[in-house]
Amino acid sequence: MSQVLFADHDFPDIDLERALFASAGLRLKVAQCGSAAEVTDAARDCAAILLQYAPVTAAVVEALPDLGIVSRIGAGFDTVDANACEAHGVWVANSPDYGVGEVATHALALALASLRNVVRYHDDIRAGRWHYLSSGPLSRPSELTLGIVGLGRIGKRMAHVSRDVVKRVVAYDPYLIDGDFPAYVERAHSLEALAGESDIVSLHTPLDATTRGLIGAAFFAAAKHGLTLVNTSRGGVVDTADLLAALDAGILRGAALDVLAEEPVPRDSPLLADPRVILTPHAAFYSIEAEVELRRKAAQNIVTWCRTGRPDYPVVRGTRKLQAT
Repeated sequence: MSQVLFADHDFPDIDLERALFASAGLRLKVAQCGSAAEVTDAARDCAAILLQYAPVTAAVVEALPDLGIVSRIGAGFDTVDANACEAHGVWVANSPDYGVGEVATHALALALASLRNVVRYHDDIRAGRWHYLSSGPLSRPSELTLGIVGLGRIGKRMAHVSRDVVKRVVAYDPYLIDGDFPAYVERAHSLEALAGESDIVSLHTPLDATTRGLIGAAFFAAAKHGLTLVNTSRGGVVDTADLLAALDAGILRGAALDVLAEEPVPRDSPLLADPRVILTPHAAFYSIEAEVELRRKAAQNIVTWCRTGRPDYPVVRGTRKLQAT
C-alpha cells in the first residue's frame, strides 16, 4: 500500500483527508514539518506529499527519488521549489479556485473598513471618545478609483464586487491581453501608472521571483498621496520596510493586510502599533465551505495521480508515476 505524507496542517482535525485516502487504498502519515530537513526525513517512504506551509526545496526533491507528486493546500505554491520538481519529474498541484469569492469579499471588506475608519472608530469608542470626526475626515468611496494588481480569478471577482462601490476600476496585469479585461475595468499599462491614479490598490498576484517585493519604494514613489493598500495575496509581494516608510511619509492613508512576509506577525512589529494598519490572520480564504473545497481538491490531486498518473490541478507537469508496491 502506497503512503502519503501530510507534511503539516493547522486544521482542528484531518478526518476529511483520512477518509479520502483510505477509500483510495492509501496510507496516511501525519507530521508537522517546519523545515526542509524534517520534510525529507518524514517523506522517505512516501510517494506523495500533501502540505499546507511546509517547505519542499531542491534538497528535499533530490533526496526523495520515489516522490511523485507534491500537492499544496492552497492556490499559491511559493513554499515549493517548482523548478526543482520539474527538473526531477515531480508533479506539483494545488487548489486553484476554491475560495475566489471569499478572498475578493474579504479584500473589499478590508478596503471599506480602512476607507471608513471602522476599526479606529471602534477603538475610539472603547477609549471613551464618541464623535463622527474622532478618527479623521473621510472621502466618499463612490468618488474613488480602485486599482487592482493581478487580474486573475480573484482579481476579476474583486473588480466585479467593487464596481458599484467605487467610481472607477483600473487594473495592471502584463500577462493578459486587452480582450481578457472585463468591459468595466480600464487597463493601466504600468504599475507606476496604476499607483499614480488609484485611491485604493488591492493586490491579487502570486508570489514568485518577479513579484517578490513588487510593492516597494518605486511603487510608493509613484503613488497618489492618500493611497489605501489592501493585500490578500502573499505577504512577500510587499516590502514591509518600504510600506512603513510610506505610512510615515503620508503616502499611505492606510494599509489593510491579510498576509505578511512573516507570519504570525512579530509582537514587536511596528505594524501593530500603527492605527492606520488593519491586520487579519491570513483568513481571506476562509469560509466553512471554502475550507472543505480547498482540502478536498488538494488531497484529490494525489488520489487522481495515483489512479491516472496525472493530478486534477497540475501547476508543474511531472513524469513520475506511482511505483508498484
